[in-house]
Amino acid sequence: MNAALGHWLSRRLSSAYCRINKHLIFRFSAQNAHDRAIEWLRLLERLPLSTQCCRFLRRLAFAEAPVDLGGLRLSQRLILAAGLIKGDGFASESIALHAVKHARRNIIPGWSVLPALLGPVEFGSFTRNPRLGNPGTVIWRDAGAQSTQNRIGLRNPGARAAARFLSHRREQLPPEFGINIALSPAVDDIDEQERDLLEALTFFLDAGVFPSWFTLNLSCPNTEDDPQAHQLESETRQLCGAFIERLRARRLDIPLWVKLSPRLAGDQYRILMRVFHEVGVKAVIATNTLAQPSPDDDSLQAGVGGRDLFPEAVRAVQTLLAEKNRMNYAVDIIACGGILDGASLRHYLNLGVKAGQYWSALVYRGPFAAAIIENELAQYDHEFEAVRRQSPA
Repeated sequence: MNAALGHWLSRRLSSAYCRINKHLIFRFSAQNAHDRAIEWLRLLERLPLSTQCCRFLRRLAFAEAPVDLGGLRLSQRLILAAGLIKGDGFASESIALHAVKHARRNIIPGWSVLPALLGPVEFGSFTRNPRLGNPGTVIWRDAGAQSTQNRIGLRNPGARAAARFLSHRREQLPPEFGINIALSPAVDDIDEQERDLLEALTFFLDAGVFPSWFTLNLSCPNTEDDPQAHQLESETRQLCGAFIERLRARRLDIPLWVKLSPRLAGDQYRILMRVFHEVGVKAVIATNTLAQPSPDDDSLQAGVGGRDLFPEAVRAVQTLLAEKNRMNYAVDIIACGGILDGASLRHYLNLGVKAGQYWSALVYRGPFAAAIIENELAQYDHEFEAVRRQSPA
C-alpha cells in the first residue's frame, strides 16, 4: 500500500470509527461494550472465512515495516498488549479442560481473527490455575481523557487449558504472537511462585505451542493480592533465570520479555535492568497499568491505561533507557502506556524505543488503531520536516 493511499484510508477509518463510537458503542457502558465485543469475536470465529477476510483487510490498512527487537523480527512495531485475547474464566482446571475437550467451546475468543487483522499480538495473561476474575463491573472508560480502567482480576482459563486449546489449533496459529504468563496472585513464597511459573510454561511447551516470545508479567494492579515484591532483585533473578533455563533445557530459542509496573523507584528500575541483562531477558515492557481507586469503590484498586498512564510510562521508559544506554545492556525497551496517536508514538520513539504496545487505542481509535497511528506518525513527521525546512537557519 502506498503512503498516499495509507493516509487517505487511515483518515477514513478514524472518522468512521469516531462516528460509530458516538452513535453506537459509547451509548453502552464500557463493561457492556467490552462484553459485546468478546461475543462478537466468538461469533466471528465461527464463520469459515472470517480470518481470511481479516487478513485481506490488514493488507489494505497496514504497510509492512519490519523491526528487530527483543530477540526477534516483527512485521511492525505496534503490538496488541495482553489483556484482550486472554479467554474465559473458570472455577477449576477440570471444568476448563472439559470445556476444551467436550464442549468444543471457544475459550479464547479473538485468538484467530485479531492476529489476522492486527498483526503482532500478545495472548494472556495466563496463570498456572484458572481464575474467574472479579465479579460485577470491572471495566470503565474516561472518554474525555481517552483513558481506560479495569480490575478484571486476571480472569483466564489457566495455562493448562489454554495450552490444550491452542494445541488443537496449532496449524492455524498466527505467524507472530506472544504468550504472557502472570505470577499467581496470593502466592507469596518465591519457590512456590517458581514452581507455578515453570508448570505454566511447561504446559505450553509440552502441547507444542511455541510462540514468537514469552512475556513474564511481574505485576497485576487489578487484583488485591498483586505480588509486587517479586519485582525485587533476588526474586526477579530467580524467576527469570528459571524461566530461561527451562527454555534452554528444551533447546528452544524463544526470547523472554518482562512486563513491569509503573512508579517503581528509579534505583529499582536500574537494578532490574542489570538483572535482565545478566540472566538473558531480551526486552522489558514498560509499563503495566497504574493502580488507582476504582470509579465505583475507593477501597478497590483498578488499573489505569490510556492517556492517564502516559506520563508514568514515559518516566519509566526514560529511566530504563538511560540505564540501558549507560551500561550498554542488550535489553530492548518496549513502550506501553498512552500510545493513542502519531504524536504519542513519536514521543516514545524520540526517547529511543523501537516498538510499543497498545490496548486503549482499540477503544478510542478502533480495530485499525495501529495502522491509523502509524499513518498519523508519518504525517506528523512530514509536517514537522516541512516546518523545519521553512524555518530560518
